[in-house]
Amino acid sequence: MTRLYFVRHGKTEWNLEGRYQGAAGDSPLLPESYVQIAALAKYLNEKGLRFSHAYVSPLKRTRTTALTLLGELQQKVPLTVMPALREFNLGLMEGQTFTAVEKKFPDELYAFRHAPADYDPRRLHGESFPQLLERMVPPVREVVAGDYSGEANILMIGHGASLAALIQHLVGTPIADLRKDGGLTNSSLTVLEMNEDRLPYHLVKWNDTHFLPGKRSATDTI
Repeated sequence: MTRLYFVRHGKTEWNLEGRYQGAAGDSPLLPESYVQIAALAKYLNEKGLRFSHAYVSPLKRTRTTALTLLGELQQKVPLTVMPALREFNLGLMEGQTFTAVEKKFPDELYAFRHAPADYDPRRLHGESFPQLLERMVPPVREVVAGDYSGEANILMIGHGASLAALIQHLVGTPIADLRKDGGLTNSSLTVLEMNEDRLPYHLVKWNDTHFLPGKRSATDTI
């Protein structure tokens, strides 16, 4: 079976501050994130997993995560930047704190976090859930279709909000329920498998963090 291993980037300064980064904002990884990424690599090494390829969002926080992770793996894995893995375009929310956004755009924020089918980002000049899925799903399915061996393990390093929506869609979750399992944690691992490129894919593991040192905090997950 082809397996997709989705990794959310390591925790950043803006994550810690409770600030939206989105598709245009970015901030450096925290020192603790390198320790967590190394712990993820250790877990993957101990599982004896061999990866045929890795794909990464073009944003710096994901590229840094990918390079750190691949550097810790005991194997050489080709890395390709996949623009489709970029985070949600959050428009006017980007760069603002969660509390500020809640005051300025309470309806949009509630829908984004809890009711995706009702999320209307036009006032924010942002991206909708259907628009996100339209850009993300085809390239991912192309990668799966390109696994002629039918046995490849493939890494995809991206972002919390966009990966959560993408993964839920790939396993057949309707837009209204994309947030039913919550978000993804920094440096977490989510795994899908499939026999061929035919939806829905099968969810093996969601937001696994058991291998990470320390305790999780509210700012770790989105």
